[in-house]
Amino acid sequence: MVTQTTAGFGQNVLVLQGGGALGAYQAGVYQALHEAGIGPDWVIGTSIGAINACLIAGNEPQHRVQKLQAFWREMEYDLARNIFASLPGGVGMSRLLTMMHGLPAFFTPNPAAMLGGSFTMAPETAGHYRTAPLRKTLEKLVDFDRINQRHTRISVGAANVCTSQMHYFDSRAGEFRVEHVMASGALPPAFPAVRVDGELYWDGGILSNTPLEAIFDDNPRRNALIFSVHVWNPDGAEPVTMGQVLNRQKDVQFASRSRSQIARQKQMHKLRHVIAELAARLPEAEQADNMVRELASYGCLTQMHVVALVAPTLPGEDHTKDIDFSGAGIRARWEAGYAQTKTAIEQAPWTAPADPLEGVILHRINA
Repeated sequence: MVTQTTAGFGQNVLVLQGGGALGAYQAGVYQALHEAGIGPDWVIGTSIGAINACLIAGNEPQHRVQKLQAFWREMEYDLARNIFASLPGGVGMSRLLTMMHGLPAFFTPNPAAMLGGSFTMAPETAGHYRTAPLRKTLEKLVDFDRINQRHTRISVGAANVCTSQMHYFDSRAGEFRVEHVMASGALPPAFPAVRVDGELYWDGGILSNTPLEAIFDDNPRRNALIFSVHVWNPDGAEPVTMGQVLNRQKDVQFASRSRSQIARQKQMHKLRHVIAELAARLPEAEQADNMVRELASYGCLTQMHVVALVAPTLPGEDHTKDIDFSGAGIRARWEAGYAQTKTAIEQAPWTAPADPLEGVILHRINA
């Protein structure tokens, strides 16, 4: 399931940020890739990105779009909230109802959280909501046995509550289970932490919401075409109202320093290329020296093309956009991801000649 435009790469990788309802954009991105015959060899996500990732990795390719559609239908507001959302000024009310009552297939209020900030709860229940409905939804829509057959690799990021360290649950490293996805999406204080193998985890987005480092730190490194899907926009206008301040603050926070991360990786991989080129120019006798061999091992000639797909800002967006589970909001974001990815595929910037000394080549695709 690989098109001619991607066949020259060692692997196709799909990287998905966290962002609640904004994750519908990711589903549209995947649909366009699927229709173009670009199947991911590896899917990496945090939070809602982890959920979309397991819906992709945990289903046969011909069923993935259908399963994504089924999940996002389950996430939609009920009829009463959609009626509110269709009225002038009703969007805020529909989102307030979601905060008050939750979403039946995702999360429901936790009464114990209403007993005050000093009320003691078990660590696995300490959150404003319960996420048992999400577990049932995932178990219904995802074939975890298929994931563990390793047809498509999946990695999901989670933050260790007690050590503040980022951890990736990876299907290549061992059995992959539903609690790994639940841990990746356990965003505090809304959702309680999830215990995995004795350790307590929160949403990986609080440490790294754009989990590109999982690819850059992978061993052994491989040539790759990476579709990095950004639901939080790193660019924005100067805010002039408190509402705009809150909205921009979320974008800045959850864009997760992706640009500086890529800039550092570009520097590191260029140095690896330089080392490899210098080592190749040494006389054979020098290359055979053990110390030279060890130093040369730091060199690497892999190339990674990063296609950054950045979700557009929709009319009327504010800081509550990540809980906009209205049917209209989900459809608009899905369609935006689909259209933008089709444009990227048509342009195929990764097919253009690249500097052989560059290890990481960035292609930014805007709306």
